[in-house]
Amino acid sequence: MSLHLIRLLLAVVLSLQALAAQADYRLNIPVGPTETSRAIYDFHMYAIWVCVAIGIVVFGVMFYSIIHFRKSKHPVPAGFHENTVLEIVWTVIPVLILVGLAVPATKALIRIEDTSGAEMTIKVTAYQWKWHYEYPEEGIQFFSSLDEASDRARQLGSDLAPEKVANYLLEVDHPLVVPINKRIRFLITSADVIHAWWVPAFGWKKDAIPGYVNAGWVTIEKPGIYRGQCTELCGRDHAYMPIVVKAVTEEEYKSWVAQWKQRQETLEE
Repeated sequence: MSLHLIRLLLAVVLSLQALAAQADYRLNIPVGPTETSRAIYDFHMYAIWVCVAIGIVVFGVMFYSIIHFRKSKHPVPAGFHENTVLEIVWTVIPVLILVGLAVPATKALIRIEDTSGAEMTIKVTAYQWKWHYEYPEEGIQFFSSLDEASDRARQLGSDLAPEKVANYLLEVDHPLVVPINKRIRFLITSADVIHAWWVPAFGWKKDAIPGYVNAGWVTIEKPGIYRGQCTELCGRDHAYMPIVVKAVTEEEYKSWVAQWKQRQETLEE
């Protein structure tokens, strides 16, 4: 092996190690501070353990058969044929497994899709390439676009390096502000092409389709910043329309509403 090739391989290994050190590896789906997120995670883990149990049984029988019924021990093959009872058993068991998966999955889906009993509503309208948020009860509406620093850093030949921008491509100029511990219904649509509104911590995503309204709901239990992105290829700047949801206490939310209303009134004047 030439010295040049050795150096090349060493450089590749060091690069991979650097990437591994920086990567945020996650071996499972995230669990957010919402009922829907926990419901999805709980069913996911239930299904995983069902699959693990099936794998143990199947591979156990397979390896047992390989070891105990190999040709060296049984040079003459067995002469048995069909077994009605056994065929019924291995037909009934998969049916029961499917029912055992279908029932909790259906219950979780019903809970996720049931948007009744909402305490407040937010209308989300997607545009190329930004989001428009409207609070019907509060009379507030605004656009949320990629923040100035990220937008500047993403430009070809920019003097601002992406690694120097906090939350690069995941920050906005105006985040969506919502109160915690309140059942919020989202009405999601689009003004041009198909987009998708997705915040991983909420446990669901909804397509934003022109002329159609999709509904989702969430009750956020902890204050914090929850980030998401458009997950439907919607054109040239698809990668540059992030979502930022800021969950605050009821008092902080009321203060934000009052400030935003005052700001809107000032702009209208």
